[in-house]
Parts: sequence; C-alpha cells; structure tokens
Amino acid sequence: MTHPEAIDFLYGLRQFGAKLGLENVRRLAELAGAPHRNLRFIHVAGTNGKGSVCAMLEAIYRAQGLRTGMFTSPHLVSFGERIQVDRKPLSEESVARLVEEMRPWLATFPKEAHPTFFEVIAVMALRHFADARCDVVLWETGMGGRLDATNIVTPRVSVITNVDQDHQMWLGKDVAAIAGEKAGIVKPGVPVVTGVEQPEAFAVVEAAARKCGAPLIRVTETADAMRALGRLGLAGAHQWKNAALAVKVVEVLRGEWPVDAVLMAKALGEVSWPGRLQTVRLERGAEVLLDGAHNRGGFKVLCAHLDTLPAWRRPAWLVGFLEDKDRTGLWAGLQSRCSKLVIVPVQSVRTAPPGEVGSEAREALPGVPVSVHASVREAWSALREERRVVVAGSIYLVGEMMTYLGLSGTAAEPELNEWGPNRMNPVNPENR
Repeated sequence: MTHPEAIDFLYGLRQFGAKLGLENVRRLAELAGAPHRNLRFIHVAGTNGKGSVCAMLEAIYRAQGLRTGMFTSPHLVSFGERIQVDRKPLSEESVARLVEEMRPWLATFPKEAHPTFFEVIAVMALRHFADARCDVVLWETGMGGRLDATNIVTPRVSVITNVDQDHQMWLGKDVAAIAGEKAGIVKPGVPVVTGVEQPEAFAVVEAAARKCGAPLIRVTETADAMRALGRLGLAGAHQWKNAALAVKVVEVLRGEWPVDAVLMAKALGEVSWPGRLQTVRLERGAEVLLDGAHNRGGFKVLCAHLDTLPAWRRPAWLVGFLEDKDRTGLWAGLQSRCSKLVIVPVQSVRTAPPGEVGSEAREALPGVPVSVHASVREAWSALREERRVVVAGSIYLVGEMMTYLGLSGTAAEPELNEWGPNRMNPVNPENR
C-alpha cells in the first residue's frame, strides 16, 4: 500500500462517523495484539490544555533519555502529527504500513459496527508505540473521556487539566456533567492530577477518585510560583498552570521515572506546541498570531494574552468556527480588541455558515467593520494592508492558515480531521 492509498482509506472511514463507546476499540486492539498492555501511559483529559500538557511532559521525559510516544488530536496540517515518537511525526511509510496491517482486522467487523476513524488511528498509535518500544506514552483523549476510544488503557497517572463548556451536545449541558465525562478516565488506585477549579466540577472529579480509591492531587500553584522554574517555551500566562500540572505529574512518578530538575527546567524552556498563541512574522513585515481558541475558555485566555501585548491592542481578526461550537459570549471579548473582523468557512463539513456568523458579529460588535469571505485566500486579500492579524476560532482554520502562509513544510491533509456523518451517540446521564 502506498501513502496516498493509505490516506484515501483513512478518509473513507468518515462514512462510519464518530461514536462514543469502548467495545469496538477494545476488540480491535485485541486483534492487533493488545499492544497497550506492554506500554506505560499518562492519560490526559480536559477541555483545554491537554495538548500543551502532553507536549510539556513529552519534552521533560525525552530530556531524561526516555523514548516517548505522543498521541494527540486533531492535527494541524498532516496526519502524522497525531502519532509521534521522540517528537517525530509518523512517517508516510509507517502510515501506509500500519493501515495495511489494520485492514484484515477491520474486515472482521460488520458494517453496522465498523470501527470509526478515531478508533482505528488510536489502535494504529498503540501498534506504532509498541513497535518503537516507547518507555512512556503521552495519551490525549479525543472527546470527553469515559467513552473515548483512548480509555481502554490503564495509565500510571490520569490528568484532568480543566473543565469548561465545550461539546455540550455530547458531554452534557453544564460543567458538572462535563466533569463526569472527563472523570471517566479515573482508574482504581491510579493517581489523578487535576487543575479543575470550579467547585461543582471538582466535586465530581473528587467523587470519582474516591469511588475508585485513586489518590487525588489538586494543582493550585500560582503562575508566580511556577516562574521559579525559569523560562517557559509556550506563550501565555495560562501555560504556567499547565506547566504546574506537568511538574506535579513528574513528582508523582519520580519513583518510576526520576527526573533531573535542571533538565526539566531546560525542557520546559524549549517546549514547542504550534498553533497555540504562536506569533509569526511575514516577509512583508506583518505579524500573525495563530491560536486554536474555539470555546469560551480558549477565547478568554487568548484575549488575556493580547492584553499583555501593547502592540496588539486592536489587531484585525480572521475567524471561522465549527457549527457545534457555542459562540455565546465570545464576541464581548472582541469589542475592545478588534479593529476589523473577517469571517471565513472552516475546511470542514461541520463549518458554521460564515453568513450566519457574520450576522451575529455585526449585531454584537457595533462599530467594528465585519466582512464575510468564501475562502482564506479571499479573506487574506482583504487583510493585505494589516500589520497585525489574529487567526482563531478553530484549530482547523489555524492549520489551513499555516499551509496557506507556507509555514508547515508538509502536505496538508485537513480532510482527515473530519468525523463524517454525525453518528455521535449523545451521553445518557443515567448510564454515567
């Protein structure tokens, strides 16, 4: 199988949509030789910050000489970003080999119970990490946790970064319900590290830990205290909280994986996680700030970061959203921070109609020029005179802009971020 053939095969899995549940992925993993049984995981869930915490932990443990695996989603530009060993994305040759290995096992499933794209790539990741003999795997949930395909593993530590409103259609209408889904990754006796702040959400996590007899460590260190570590490679004050979570995980696991404090500080100072408060300067001198903010919590962090940058007091904004994102409350933060708003569709069958978004914006942002465009290319033409542009609203849009601006260096595969027909099973609270 060639790499293009493998990508086409993965793209074809969209027809099976996305669904919550563990039966299929468990069976598929067993057919693949149960590779997860020979791996050691740190399982990371949460509304925001999951990828950043994974990137920090990966950098720390790689600095100690451990072989690291990291599974995250979605990818910015190319599929291989999702499955990395020692921070090297999965190669085209490995993508083709792993897909070819999966096909006979997938053929044993009836069509009505065929594994989804996310279930398939989770098992591909497990196979790759086992073949690479990774010492530690940073294992990020896709959505929720309790019924997420990643939840077939028993980790060394479970991490719940935070809880905010996102994916309410599937995870629940309030932070307590969403916390219940995130806390589904808690395992008997396995330590839990969390940065959850809201009392009602933390109470849910605490109850889940108590029920499982899992030691619970709540991280409350302030940014000022964490800065004693030195420089942090990721921008934004919120990243110090993520760093505090990573450091606490390291402390919990120091008996299994000792970490040198000097090497840890160096790793945190050099860690990279593209598309998150990432500023790039273009040849014409303009600056673009790329951030995957797509929910209330993400936009709050983005706006707080802009407030620390005097030169970015009122930049132009280029935004696009998926239709399942709640945009309520997002516009208020832009009123005093936006000189011009340009709206585009996201490269997704789930994109929010730009015209609808534009109507919302015009009503919410009186006095701010708002324009709607059919593509990034057309929108960028409207921004050619701007010196500073913020790109936000969807990690998919950030990836598209990175490709358009020539920042990625690899072939774009945005279609592999798609779920396809919506077969996502809503959460039944009575089954929690």
